[in-house]
Amino acid sequence: MDIKANLEAVKNSFKNPQCQLVAVSKTKPVELLMRAYNAGIRDFGENKVQEIQEKQPQMPDDVRWHMIGHLQRNKVKYIASFVHLIHGVDSFKLLKEIEKQGKKVGRKIPVLLQIHIAEEESKFGFDKNELEEMLTDPEFQQLEHVIIRGLMGMATFTENEEQIRKEFRGLKNLFEELKTKDLPDFVQLEELSMGMSGDYLIAQEEGSTMVRIGSAIFGARNY
Repeated sequence: MDIKANLEAVKNSFKNPQCQLVAVSKTKPVELLMRAYNAGIRDFGENKVQEIQEKQPQMPDDVRWHMIGHLQRNKVKYIASFVHLIHGVDSFKLLKEIEKQGKKVGRKIPVLLQIHIAEEESKFGFDKNELEEMLTDPEFQQLEHVIIRGLMGMATFTENEEQIRKEFRGLKNLFEELKTKDLPDFVQLEELSMGMSGDYLIAQEEGSTMVRIGSAIFGARNY
């Protein structure tokens, strides 16, 4: 498999060349990750804590590890010391656990807040009311060991491009709306992570700054 050629094809297809590419390497062996690394990739996305733990010591130190899957609170401690970005913070309870573990390891852990934009019940994330509730909670204002870099959302898995576009556009509007609010300094709102192998071009057209692409780089997923 020519990972370098796949990467070039993906990058050449980008509507926004400035958009950050996270190579989704879940289930893939370190050998394939190293091929992507040698082709210039430094940002790798995994959706299981155990897999990040196993791969991290085997990869070069300048790799930036993205936790892109649903993260359980009892697993945060295993990645707190090195994770570059946690994409799927979908509850205040999880954010408070990340704060706790960040304090223990003495670093501010960068995260994205996951917003539920899809019509599928299976997707995780805050709805708008839950988000408002958290942002105005006095306990939220006191956080010291997290940095909220932005928002993340996953569109409905559908062939209907208009629906996907509408969901991404709704997230972009929320992102811009939040920027106008008076929020604590640790809320920085620089990244809007939306778009995967099947819908990243639509996501980029709707304002995505970060896409998560796996199968277009590494081939079909091994479940």
